[in-house]
Amino acid sequence: MAEYNFPTETIDLPSGGKFYPEGSPLRSGKIDVKYMTAKEEDILTSTNLIQKGTVIDKLMESLIVTPNVKPDDLLIGDLNAVMVAARILAYGKDYPIELGCGTCGVKFPHNIDLTTLDTIEPTKLPTNNEYELTLPTGTQVTFRLLTRADEKEIMNEVAATKKIGTGVDNEATTRLKYILTSFGGNRDRKTVREFAEAMIIRDVRALREEYKKVSPDVNFDFTVVCPSCDTTMKARVPFGANFFWPDFGA
Repeated sequence: MAEYNFPTETIDLPSGGKFYPEGSPLRSGKIDVKYMTAKEEDILTSTNLIQKGTVIDKLMESLIVTPNVKPDDLLIGDLNAVMVAARILAYGKDYPIELGCGTCGVKFPHNIDLTTLDTIEPTKLPTNNEYELTLPTGTQVTFRLLTRADEKEIMNEVAATKKIGTGVDNEATTRLKYILTSFGGNRDRKTVREFAEAMIIRDVRALREEYKKVSPDVNFDFTVVCPSCDTTMKARVPFGANFFWPDFGA
């Protein structure tokens, strides 16, 4: 327990803190999170926050108690770990969901023990917060891992594009623009963004695979056997409505 006026737990971050700058509280690889209270229940049931799509951000802001740390500062994988820990502290380890079998079509209930989710440790560490990669076409690129702040900027940019009415969902390309920091030694942001749009598929796939390999995160993948036809299926823990709203039907 940390020294606060309310019960807290110290959470280990998947990144181990190695991706944050010297002097950052996150460099310790740990973060203090408080237990949910009536205040957080108010946040979760706020119609205004739900409609704006900011309810989870507000919840994380309320739960993270490590001084000088905001949800926006966290790498996506580290924030995922905080969300899972907060869910366990609030409602326990059991997360009941419903799955559908792709073979026989039967839907069936399944319980996920959130405490059994593994941590994905990065295969290597960045140099000056960047990774180098040679794409299949031979182009040398550098890329970085995204934070929650980056994720929000991406979503805002995608939303702005949708308002223009192109009819194309450009989230995947927009994400590439934020991940890439240079190609062939060129670091001009406008040029890098243009390069991201023009990347051929095999280069895109190689970059995404490398990004996944080096990203610290929670492993949300699991296998389950269909009770009807005994098919073994691969699935991923869904962040459904009952993850943080098990009793509210939100």
